[in-house]
Amino acid sequence: MNVWSSIGSIVSAIGSGGAQVVDRLVQLVLARPEGTSTVGFTVAMIALSAKMAKADGVVTTDEVLAFRELFDVPPREERNVARLFNLAQEDVAGFEVYAKKLADLFPYDHKTLLDILDGLFHIAKADGVVHESEITYLARVAELFGLTEREFSKVLARHVRDNGNPYEVLGLGPEASDQELKAHYRREVQETHPDRLIARGVPEEFVRIANDRLAALNDAWAKICVERGI
Repeated sequence: MNVWSSIGSIVSAIGSGGAQVVDRLVQLVLARPEGTSTVGFTVAMIALSAKMAKADGVVTTDEVLAFRELFDVPPREERNVARLFNLAQEDVAGFEVYAKKLADLFPYDHKTLLDILDGLFHIAKADGVVHESEITYLARVAELFGLTEREFSKVLARHVRDNGNPYEVLGLGPEASDQELKAHYRREVQETHPDRLIARGVPEEFVRIANDRLAALNDAWAKICVERGI
């Protein structure tokens, strides 16, 4: 049984239950041995994405479409995934369970957890703005992931580029030398390559966030070059 048919069986078991029912059922699924597999990752990510989209009080069509950009759902399973997403988004409560589950799936792997956080930001900004409530939500998720404040600030700056600090996007301070910044920038670009993301265990669909990350890195580097006359 693949990940999407497994999700279909979960939705069938839910029946007409509401958000509390689906939260409980998903928790039980994730507690089973197979919950540490791709099924566990995908179910947790669906629920976490849905609850994040609800964080500002309104789930927009753009946010739903952004979610679908991250997952290639087979046409025959779209209805089941949509139902799971819709049930989970009825209430933000319970998101910490999913965040902790994802953290458990990638112990000591901050890079993959940062990839996941990138995906959530991708959804959050789909309606044109990342709301304060969404930032608060994502900051808590980052905390549960065990990420540092600097790591979160780096991702935040990457997605909120209008007022973002280009040094924060790269993850270094303005005290860094030109050579240090250039070397760090090149390493970040290499780490953004799709093959690197897949090698870290991130679902292939998530590779789509690499393009946005690369654009943010290039934009930050261009600003620093202008500033320093490099």
